Amino acid sequence: MSLPTRLTELLGIEHPILLAPMGSASGGALAAAVTAAGGFGFIGSGYANSATIRDEMAAAGNARVGVGLVTWSLGERPEALDAALEHAPPAVMLSFGDPGPFADRVKRAGSLLFCQVQSLEMARQAADAGADVIIAQGRDAGGHSGGLRGTFGLVPAVVDAVAPIPVVAAGAVADGRGLAAALMLGAEGVLMGTRFAASRESLWSDALKQGAVAAAGDDTLQTRVFDIVRGVAWPTHFPGRAVRNAFAERWHGREDELHDRRAEAEAGYDAAAADDLTTRVLWAGEGVDLVADLPSARDIVERTVAEAERALTRRRPG
Repeated sequence: MSLPTRLTELLGIEHPILLAPMGSASGGALAAAVTAAGGFGFIGSGYANSATIRDEMAAAGNARVGVGLVTWSLGERPEALDAALEHAPPAVMLSFGDPGPFADRVKRAGSLLFCQVQSLEMARQAADAGADVIIAQGRDAGGHSGGLRGTFGLVPAVVDAVAPIPVVAAGAVADGRGLAAALMLGAEGVLMGTRFAASRESLWSDALKQGAVAAAGDDTLQTRVFDIVRGVAWPTHFPGRAVRNAFAERWHGREDELHDRRAEAEAGYDAAAADDLTTRVLWAGEGVDLVADLPSARDIVERTVAEAERALTRRRPG
């Protein structure tokens, strides 16, 4: 069973499902597993970390996988793009910043340019930069995203704004119903994060995976407190969606005070055990309600495609 789209044709894959390049979860093993299942895996590079790129590309072996880069961080560490391109990846994804300064290098290297955007202005900027695929990410997504637009409203608007460039939907897609909905909105596929983070091959710890299984979408919030306490200089217009915990309850809405007291707060944060999810961050999107088990990446891909096919068939006339 397959759902051919312009995305599957462009990448030469069977299913229109992409692994989001999550720095904490999307290692080479997970990316390779998604690709082996007929989708396409992107490894996360952390904050444009060349060593991480090389290590995870090695972990992926000979699998066809791409590399995702945080664009504002890449501006500080441009050598990370060299580390990515030396592996001749089929695709490079640029997110959270202007792709223009790096687009030509990606395309000259023969890689497809994927640009993730959170607004129509950013979508048009990506189109002007020569994006081969544009990923429309709603604020529903886990981890960092824009703070204004939801996936359901953003995706068709981006589809119309950048036609004929293929668009992929991202944000709260965690099963086949989400894939079917994205296709109906005009997208050519989906980028999935939280669902794959809670998989056997993910780099996440068991505590994080079990935390995702136990969490609900109503438990999540967009916040900057985890970036502030960790000293990560994310632009303020890209907050992160995480599961609400005691640390977030204490500091959300008091970001200026947290910033002023960061040394003290950071010491407490770092002292917490890695599996202490009352303090440590658990990034998760609103689709975390649908994460009820810890299957393999192959199971996730096959289940998602089968569910989408059933959903689309039920709604076909006649």
